[in-house]
Amino acid sequence: MSTAITDIGELVTWEAEQPIRHDAALVVEDGRVAWVGPSADVPATDERVDAGGGTVIPGFVDSHTHLVFAGDRAAEFAARMAGERYAAGGIRTTVAATREAGADALEALGRKRLAELRAQGTTTVEVKSGYGLDTATEEALLRVAGRLTPETTFLGAHVVPQGWDADAYVDLVTGEMLARCAPLAKWVDVFCETGAFDADQSRAVLEAGMAAGLLPRIHANQLGYGPGVQLACELGAAAADHCTYLSNADVAALADTGVVAGLLPGVEFSTRHPYPDARHLLDAGVRIAIATDCNPGTSYTSSMPFCIALAVREMGLTPTEALRAATEGGARSLRRDDVGHLRVGARADLVLLDAPSHVHLAYRPGVPLVTRVLTA
Repeated sequence: MSTAITDIGELVTWEAEQPIRHDAALVVEDGRVAWVGPSADVPATDERVDAGGGTVIPGFVDSHTHLVFAGDRAAEFAARMAGERYAAGGIRTTVAATREAGADALEALGRKRLAELRAQGTTTVEVKSGYGLDTATEEALLRVAGRLTPETTFLGAHVVPQGWDADAYVDLVTGEMLARCAPLAKWVDVFCETGAFDADQSRAVLEAGMAAGLLPRIHANQLGYGPGVQLACELGAAAADHCTYLSNADVAALADTGVVAGLLPGVEFSTRHPYPDARHLLDAGVRIAIATDCNPGTSYTSSMPFCIALAVREMGLTPTEALRAATEGGARSLRRDDVGHLRVGARADLVLLDAPSHVHLAYRPGVPLVTRVLTA
């Protein structure tokens, strides 16, 4: 089956020679992009979809989410807006609610949030565990996550559970818990931060995960300057996410190693922490991604368009740079070369916008511009 999408006013493909086309068309065959070119030259196909002169972009690649959880932390958000500062311990509130919920309820909640992402243009999503903090619940969370996406991340080392010694808990994470969870995950992650895990503990978690065949990524430098980014670069992690507080040495290490800096502007919006300087990172040669970090405590948004608007307004990116970070950048963070772009051979994951240009994603924040989402 072949389908031509015609009358595209603006087509974003990220092709090297012509990353953005106008008056364009695109052909999909067997779930892949088979042809891109001028509308006047579109070949014959089995069916056609009229884009109505609107914009077609690659589906968003959300490379950092925590979709599977129970409970609500709206009171915590209201307290922050009243002047209280965020600290990592709030995660334990969600852990208690998640442990009480059954697998069916958690899957229903996860699917509801996934539908929210899809409706707003996200076609590839990473989902972490991390709200169980015991072996049985972490395993259950990953089983649910695996029914939502192939991009599953073991985050048993999210915080230290109440009543545990940190080193003893790391032994559990790297031992019994990892043995049960590794077969269900692609990635291993750790929250390397004051109030969570220090550099040595984080290294132990990541190295154990890597020995079990998982690929490393890390929560790093969210609440202050710390060792997380340097550890990510040393271990060859795919991504260091947050990157709110970076030294010059951190920026240089990211640029030198190619570790993707995952920027999560919804977190800064929700916590009132300073936004990362994405402009400085790009100018220094750092690869960046934008993701929602959808979670109940610090970024309860499922909207990549909202995060793009924040990145443009608050982080120094142009609308084109922000869109690229939310598509191709997210794909790079997940080490995927089949999504995040619409070059020939890519998965045909694409989004139709009721707008003359992708710039409207930032120019019209909060407006539901997505009219159709097509996936391979």
